[in-house]
Amino acid sequence: MLLCGCVLLILGSALSNPLDDLSLDAHWDLWKTTHMREYNSLGEEEIRRTIWEKNMRLIKAHNEEAALGLHSYELGMNHLGDMTSEEIVEKLTGLQVPMNRDQSNTWIPDNKVEKLPRSIDYRKKGMVTSVKDQGSCGSCWAFSSAGALEGQLMKTTGKLIDLSPQNLVDCVTENNGCGGGYMTNAFKYVEDNGGIDSEEAYPYLGQDEQCAYNSSGMAAQCRGFKEIPEGDERALTKAVAKVGPVSVGIDATLSTFQFYQRGVYYDPNCNKDDINHAVLAVGYGQTAKGQKFWIVKNSWSESWGNKGYIMMARNHRNACGIANLASFPIM
Repeated sequence: MLLCGCVLLILGSALSNPLDDLSLDAHWDLWKTTHMREYNSLGEEEIRRTIWEKNMRLIKAHNEEAALGLHSYELGMNHLGDMTSEEIVEKLTGLQVPMNRDQSNTWIPDNKVEKLPRSIDYRKKGMVTSVKDQGSCGSCWAFSSAGALEGQLMKTTGKLIDLSPQNLVDCVTENNGCGGGYMTNAFKYVEDNGGIDSEEAYPYLGQDEQCAYNSSGMAAQCRGFKEIPEGDERALTKAVAKVGPVSVGIDATLSTFQFYQRGVYYDPNCNKDDINHAVLAVGYGQTAKGQKFWIVKNSWSESWGNKGYIMMARNHRNACGIANLASFPIM
């Protein structure tokens, strides 16, 4: 009811300030066709188009400012265009942080002075599988966890295998499946269970099911996990450089994140203390102008961002809280 009321308020505001550009009709029809959208009624379509137009205005205004050098990144319309920010957070995030985190598993980097690579991209090293789509299931934590496990599997065995997020959604009792969860709970499950199935053996359905793990489909095991000291981007950089892809949590609440397309993402309104989305740091680097960034893999399909990826500001006061909830499995 609250969401419906908010949507109606958006609709009323937009109708009092209609767009003059009639070409939006063609853009709307093309967007619906591209993303296979069908609505149950004219009223529903009117509401969804109003939200879409609001997002189009935001994207256009932001990119005009970016062209003037006011932003380091650009936005673009994507498959989320007919959803409000609140709906996107409700359906497509799902990171739930435990009330009491076990400090005994904190990863303490050695004090040895060493020069880390200026940049690293594990996609180029064959340690990252294809971008996935979690759908309308709060399973981001499962995709982040599976991605970190996939990276370590490749590093230790030389085999890049898609692991099963659905196995984690269904079987990690410490988490809540599509209702959300936390990455270290998933690593602990894989350790205690003796393994995780491959995606081929246990395919993703995007909904809560009964646990159907079968050891015959087991593709990876885990001996434990480590957590990065909270908020320490230097330690996170070292972990990514020395260990491999690392599971991280971020704030994905803002429209600027939801419609990111290219460039180095930095929004001062991104809240590092209110993290709700799990993703995977698969590398880092810096632009020709010296702007440092993290290479982050999302689980919102290749239609989002830059083919499913985003470059997020690095060493910029822990932007979006990216170093607050970082962890990786041990194989």
